[in-house]
This record gives sequence, structure tokens and C-alpha cells, in this order.
Amino acid sequence: MYFASRVQAGRMLGSKMTNRYRYKNCAVVALDDGGVMVGAQIAVRLHCIIMLLQMKEITLPREPKAIAGITSDGKTAFNHDYSEGEIDEMVSENRNYIEESRLVKLHEINQLVGGVGLINRDILKHMNVILVSDGLESNMKLDLAEEYLKPIEIESLVIAVPVVSVPVIDKIHVLADAVYCLSVTADYMGTDHYYDKNDIPDHQKITQTIENIVLHWK
Repeated sequence: MYFASRVQAGRMLGSKMTNRYRYKNCAVVALDDGGVMVGAQIAVRLHCIIMLLQMKEITLPREPKAIAGITSDGKTAFNHDYSEGEIDEMVSENRNYIEESRLVKLHEINQLVGGVGLINRDILKHMNVILVSDGLESNMKLDLAEEYLKPIEIESLVIAVPVVSVPVIDKIHVLADAVYCLSVTADYMGTDHYYDKNDIPDHQKITQTIENIVLHWK
């Protein structure tokens, strides 16, 4: 399935969620900048807050995929597209490099985030938390979000995403209390491939998008 834009995909997801969640305590948590563009449409329909869980990938030289990811509070999750044996071997051989990369990526996240849109655990308590991305090829972002949310007593976990790979939908069905997914593909071609328009603005405009919704929500 293809979409004209992330805004269109967000409106499609939001229309499916309105009847169930419009009058419930909800918080949209975007897992990436594209997820903000999708999630903003959901948040507007549900009249709820939106936040961004900042993440950065940790990559190794000559490896095609990231080995791990890190969130703004230092939580780390490995990419289980690699086997446990492969992860153990790469960590053993690159332990210092990975630790240095963690510190660099954490610094980069701290440089990006501002007060508005920065995720807040207190606000998420007893909420129906809606995790949103514009597309998921691997489970790493979900693993990071799961680690972040573990200490928080939430009402339910909802996952809304326009397009995912087969391994991701399997993970989602285990993790989430409710799932809203428009397309599952066995041969994931990269998230941009599924959108006619690449409508992800720069990070400053992403922050402004969150700010506008937050101010309206308050």
C-alpha cells in the first residue's frame, strides 16, 4: 500500500481510532520525525498531547544495519535483526567503540531536544499511550520504546503505523493492547518508498508541530 504523504496516512489512521479513543485519556508518542507527521494527525483527531521519544542509531563500520539504538535517557536496545550470536561477537570486538558511540549519540540527542515535545514520564502515567512511526522495518524502535515505558504505569499500549515489515507486525501483536496498521509487507523497501511525497520537514519545524498541538491541548 502506498500513501500520498505522511499527513494522509496519519488521517487514515486517526479516522480508524476516533470512535474508540476520542474521549479517553491518550498520549501520542512518536518514535521518529516521520512519526510526528503521522502522529500529529492522530493527536488532532483525538484532541490529545503528542511527544517525541528521541532515538539515535549506533552503527558499526562496514555493517549494513545499526547494531543498537539509544534514547534520550540512555536506554539502549540491540537490533535483533542480528542473531544473539552476531550481537555478542560484534559487542565483544567493538565494546569501546560502541560505548564511545553511545556517549556521542546521547550528546546529539541532548542537543536536539528542547522543553516542548520532550517526552515526560509523569504525563504518560495512566494514559493510553499510542506509539506512532511512519514505517518500521525492524523492531529496534519498538524495543527502545518498550524499555522506556517499562517503569511507567500506563492504561494501555496502542501502536499505530502505516506500513511495517512481517517481523515487526509479529512483535506488535505481542507487545500492544491494540494495533492500527494499514499495510504489512514481506519485502520492505525503506520507509520513504511508500510515500509519494517526502513531507518530513527539518527538526525545528517538527518541534513547532509538536508545540502547536501541545499548546492547543493545554
